[in-house]
Amino acid sequence: MAIPTNEPNQFDLRGVGSKDKDVHITYSTSSIAGKPLFNYTDSKGTHNFMGSQIRTQETEIDIMVTVTLEVIPDLHTITLTLIVPDINLEDCAVQFKTIAILTTHKNTIGGPCLVKGALQTYEVIELQGTADSVVF
Repeated sequence: MAIPTNEPNQFDLRGVGSKDKDVHITYSTSSIAGKPLFNYTDSKGTHNFMGSQIRTQETEIDIMVTVTLEVIPDLHTITLTLIVPDINLEDCAVQFKTIAILTTHKNTIGGPCLVKGALQTYEVIELQGTADSVVF
């Protein structure tokens, strides 16, 4: 017989260390509107996403949640991917650590073959916060 688990649907994370101290991420797998919500704040500003703007992919290392922060044609696209581990809740919120990856995808109007060097560069953001289950 499978043991029932209480999976979180609300995540509240903050950057760890001086480099990422301004980073704040909230992610809800659902909301009162029935759609997921994702909010990202750093020293440059705040980005809010809902529904299909949030892409999730289940992988061997858990769930990857990706949003597009910036698109500048003929230059780059910047995405943020949050790694969400499997978490079993008990009676209260659980503290955990994870990472997010800022990826800069370089591009040109002539296609990727005109980009010199690596087409993607990565910046890792260390995060800590809480996972909880919220009833909507």
